[in-house]
Amino acid sequence: MTDDMKSALAKLTKKVIDMPGVSGTAIGLSGGQPCLKVFVSGKDGPSGIPSSVDGHRVVVESTGAFKWI
Repeated sequence: MTDDMKSALAKLTKKVIDMPGVSGTAIGLSGGQPCLKVFVSGKDGPSGIPSSVDGHRVVVESTGAFKWI
């Protein structure tokens, strides 16, 4: 994981974390390639989630709501 990807994750998180239905963000893999992920509680997530940040692909993944125990 590179510093530029960490920076892109911070930008993405700041942009989307307060959107309704967004549960969290992370750096992950999609199709074996690094990407930024936005976890959403619904099927598709809210509109306005970018498709990339600083050249890093953003993947929306439906996970349901996270529960902190």
